[in-house]
Amino acid sequence: MADREKVAHLLRRATFGPTAEEVDAAESRGLAATIDALFEPAGTDSGAARTPPPKLGPVVNEKSDRAEQIRTVGSWWLDRMVQADHQVHEKLTFFWHGHWATSADKVKSGPLMLAQQQTLFRTALGDFATQVHSMLRDPALIIWLDGQKNTNKAPNENLARELMELFTLGVGHYTEQDVREGARALTGWVVDQKSGTASLNPKRHDDRPKTILGQTGTYDADAFADLLLAQPACPDFVAKRLWLRYCSDADIPAATLSRARTQPTTAAVLRQLLTSEGHAELVKQPVEWLVGALRQLQIRPGDLPEAQRKQLGNGLTQLGQVPLRPPSVGGWPAGAAWLTTSATQARLKLAQSLAARAPQPVLDRLTASPPPQRPAALARLLVVDKFTDRTLAALTPAANDARQLLTLGLASPEYAIN
Repeated sequence: MADREKVAHLLRRATFGPTAEEVDAAESRGLAATIDALFEPAGTDSGAARTPPPKLGPVVNEKSDRAEQIRTVGSWWLDRMVQADHQVHEKLTFFWHGHWATSADKVKSGPLMLAQQQTLFRTALGDFATQVHSMLRDPALIIWLDGQKNTNKAPNENLARELMELFTLGVGHYTEQDVREGARALTGWVVDQKSGTASLNPKRHDDRPKTILGQTGTYDADAFADLLLAQPACPDFVAKRLWLRYCSDADIPAATLSRARTQPTTAAVLRQLLTSEGHAELVKQPVEWLVGALRQLQIRPGDLPEAQRKQLGNGLTQLGQVPLRPPSVGGWPAGAAWLTTSATQARLKLAQSLAARAPQPVLDRLTASPPPQRPAALARLLVVDKFTDRTLAALTPAANDARQLLTLGLASPEYAIN
């Protein structure tokens, strides 16, 4: 693999989608320095500064107001993903959103969903333990998994089960008895919708001894979390989830897992995985596909008229991945699930819309080359290593129409694969 292909591959995996200029800069500085720049970025994130979180005001009860607040948060987050300079941080935040998959469809609160997003952003790069403790106090997650219904008189097992199965340990590392006892440890948490906060009501908490994973104690939420975090299965589970989303849908090599499990932070784990061997082709998630295209075409969602911003959201709905609305607590699928016939048609429709909005300087970068060379210029613009002969055969007749060429490039199989 040539040096440019190596840095392009790294940037495609670590970020939502690099621009040609970012690949040029990475190629110039070299792979090692590029890795350092990704994980230890210099200065403040000016793109994030341009997209501060929206001010939503108090939690409201009217259905129309709730829906508008949720739309506002989703639209803002898409704009932030496009604008952020510290892309590793931004993409990891979205990874954690899929990991702790919480849907506004049930939470029904823009302020609570925004607060969760901010918690994920704050804890995305650091110690996983800090994130687990924070999320057990997250009002949106508590509502999503019925934690506010979990009392000493009527324990609700939803949060305890998913905490072990989907968030920390994985299937096979706990028993049904552990779920029941874990639910008792999580009793008593309530959410104040007006203030948007969660707190422990001691009268609803079961403070009696519990036996979880073979150990007995008067576990509360924090002690339960510490017990799970101390299990050998926990760092392995997190590393495997990161490997699946960032590196390959094949099993993580044993040597890579061994190195990853000893890393002190999530950022360090991801850095270890991205610099390891064994990567394979991955299908881009719809959000990744769209944000990458917006970055490369220099389209900022926040600058678009409201109707066009809604079109982007509708496009993600048709593609099957809308931020703040994962389909279940298991999050979104991966791999070939995104390559259905309907998804292909939706990508083509959205690609046409994006190409129609591409600014003239982007089109000029294509038309500056003679028509026979424009597919190569398109590959450079979209950071595609190369198009297959079959794709080139479809691109060549469109070489005289820059917008049509862009449409076909964005809808190509090569662009759908990372």
